[in-house]
Amino acid sequence: MTTSASASAPHPDSAWAVVRVLRDRNAGLYLAGMVVSGFGTSALWLASGVWVKDLTGSNGLAALCLLAMWAPTLAGPLLGTLADRVRRKPLLVVTNVLLAVLLLTLLGADSPGRVWLIYPVLFLYGAAGVVQDAAESALVAGAVDRSLLGDFNGLRMTANEGMKLVAPLAGAGLYAAYGGPSVALLDAVTFVLAAGLCTLLRVREDRVVPATAGWWARTAEGTRFLWAHARLRRLVLAAGATMLCAGLSGALLYAVVDGLGHAPAYAGVLYAVQGAGSVVLGLVSGPALRLLGGRRFAAAGIALTACAVAARAIPADPVALACSAASGVGLPCVLIAAMTAVQRETPGALLGRTAATANTLMFTPNVVGLAAGAALVELVGYRLVLIVLGAALLVISGALLQSRASASRTSDRSPSDANPA
Repeated sequence: MTTSASASAPHPDSAWAVVRVLRDRNAGLYLAGMVVSGFGTSALWLASGVWVKDLTGSNGLAALCLLAMWAPTLAGPLLGTLADRVRRKPLLVVTNVLLAVLLLTLLGADSPGRVWLIYPVLFLYGAAGVVQDAAESALVAGAVDRSLLGDFNGLRMTANEGMKLVAPLAGAGLYAAYGGPSVALLDAVTFVLAAGLCTLLRVREDRVVPATAGWWARTAEGTRFLWAHARLRRLVLAAGATMLCAGLSGALLYAVVDGLGHAPAYAGVLYAVQGAGSVVLGLVSGPALRLLGGRRFAAAGIALTACAVAARAIPADPVALACSAASGVGLPCVLIAAMTAVQRETPGALLGRTAATANTLMFTPNVVGLAAGAALVELVGYRLVLIVLGAALLVISGALLQSRASASRTSDRSPSDANPA
């Protein structure tokens, strides 16, 4: 894939990097599409569970909505192969249109007897999202100036978290007024708009080389590349371990709220504060990446998250709010660092598969952590678990810094074999 005209620009000044990203036509269109479709996705994410709960009265069936959307992440490496076998811009346009059509089937889920329609739609919705994430990561790497990738990924985080602050409330209000089908219709419209924005992208993609190996063999190529690349492997595994701890900590949130003496709804306040922290972090992540380097930036964010998680054991409102803000700032650092490194250091022909594999390794542990934490909170005091998780995160941060030092020593002994830190 060839890059846009801006790819030949000099290394950006930190103060103007965000402005340069927003002024880049392709980057602006990408971000606009993400904001539009992300709004609909965040609205449906909340409304689907409420929808099932209202139709069936079952908390378990409502919880399955989230599982249905997340389950396709486990097949990330396999689904990501599709993003390397076809041209990525048309793939994004087509998947957006297909998702819009798919969501229209939910207009018929208006009774308990038809609630089953929701689950296959959410499953296919999640699978399409995995393919889209892989295609977007690969297309962005070729269409946006490589020196701006860190800034772009930070702004993408800002856009995603910003939507999470407003879209669920909008979706809940729309659901309360007009019911679940109205939220599905809203989401369908956002995907049509996103498809339109994708058609405006100015990218020139190389012709796809016909496959000479089977689907499983092609899938394994991305996994092998990621595992053989020491720097990418360490960053992605550190991100996965961090998200596992974050999932465990997230499952304890209602116990923390109870310890503060508040009603469960107070968790919404803590989520909002954490989201605001992530919005701020996204705006400064590019300059911070250039200043610290990917590994130190990631390690610093994990260390900040460790302090925030452990300090949540203190039953005081100001501390809880500060910890939520600190988690919002610290937690995304390793995710941004890892994905930026994957985009910069993976050959274009492998990028879809490699990005999908990285996403699976980074985000699946979060779901595992949520499930394990939900069981653990019933067996052990939440304050002890929070302190242990904080210590574990500090170990992860230290290990990441230690791997950087080891890479530097290896470089001193054998410069030709070392990976950059």
